[in-house]
Amino acid sequence: MKISCEIIRDLLPLYHDGVCSNDSKKLVEEHLAYCDSCKAELKAMDDKLPINDAKQNLNEAEAVKKLSRRWKKGMIKSLLKGILITILAIAVIVLILYCFMDFRITPKPY
Repeated sequence: MKISCEIIRDLLPLYHDGVCSNDSKKLVEEHLAYCDSCKAELKAMDDKLPINDAKQNLNEAEAVKKLSRRWKKGMIKSLLKGILITILAIAVIVLILYCFMDFRITPKPY
């Protein structure tokens, strides 16, 4: 039975990892016997993936750490600025109420 290369290419990763059914395995092996294109695809799966230079990965990780630290410092500064502005705004409102609206805290007579 002739199976299309697309179907075999869908099955190749399972075949390569040894997790396909026996029927699928048989179909793939029959197809690979006469199809050089699918054989090459299977061989390419055996090749190791290129791994980036470890030194480059460490440099990138350090850059991300530095960026994270700067971002955290910026967030803390923004939080402190927000708190300070809020306190100042409340103080100004209280001062305005105290001075212009005759808003005074007086003890209650008993």
